[in-house]
Amino acid sequence: MFGGIWMFREGLEDLADPTGGDSALSTAAACLKKFYLHHAAASGVNQELATALDRSRLPSKADRQRKLLGHVTRSLPANPLAPRVKRRRHPKMAPDGAREGMLKVATFARDRLVVTWLDDGGFRIGELCGLHLVDLHLRENADCGECRSPHVHVCHRHNNPNRARAKSKMPWSIENGTVTGGLIKRVSPAMIHTYFDYMTRERRAAEPTHQMLLVHMVGPGRSEPWTSAAARGMLRRTGIRAGFGPVNPHAFRHSFGTAVLDASGGNLLVARDAGGWASTAVVDEIYAHVDLQDPAFDAALRKVWGLS
Repeated sequence: MFGGIWMFREGLEDLADPTGGDSALSTAAACLKKFYLHHAAASGVNQELATALDRSRLPSKADRQRKLLGHVTRSLPANPLAPRVKRRRHPKMAPDGAREGMLKVATFARDRLVVTWLDDGGFRIGELCGLHLVDLHLRENADCGECRSPHVHVCHRHNNPNRARAKSKMPWSIENGTVTGGLIKRVSPAMIHTYFDYMTRERRAAEPTHQMLLVHMVGPGRSEPWTSAAARGMLRRTGIRAGFGPVNPHAFRHSFGTAVLDASGGNLLVARDAGGWASTAVVDEIYAHVDLQDPAFDAALRKVWGLS
């Protein structure tokens, strides 16, 4: 009988429906678990099975969010009969070849910078439009001492003139003109190339009076900080001209996260820190952190950037 239960679990997994059937199967597995635990407690039979089914787990982030003010017990019941959660590719990733096609029809060097940084860095559009020049440490062994490789510090600022804000609110500071802290994101050689191309060809000519990275290039607002809405409009128009239809900036982030996860062999820590996500269910439970100079981290990014 004990072996039959595990065969039943395999049958549940074989019947799993990616459109939503896993939820129903999990409910059926929960009912089956309660059924056998009840009979084991009432009649004293199949104690070995009851012991195997009576498991617990640590609460995940989703569990804590369901509890008022995060109050939750240290352990929650787990069901070994429930179907395994399957990771699937996000359905709203950027179209294949979107980067190459959009770079060919982009109007400004600024636009090519945005497409490249979204694709290679997995930035949120608010993070990218909220960058200041001081946040960019695009050389090795920068003065901040927090990452040996070229990187940027994504800092949450509530007073940006273009109202762009980073979602991450990690603490940061400026000492002697050097930014430390914030969300640190590695940058690729292609990102550095588009940065210098934009800075030397366009931003300098615009003569902005502020220190934000991206500026408007035409119109009455020329040289003013570029807004997130304007960046979204550029990506939509450029995607249409390239033949892909309207392109959402967040689609590049989904593509980046999937590519890093695949390139790192499913390493959730690498994917979390490369994209700056707050956590995953597994990572949140063990409070782990990956070294930005870890060989697996470096190899995964280089593979995504096409350098290996």
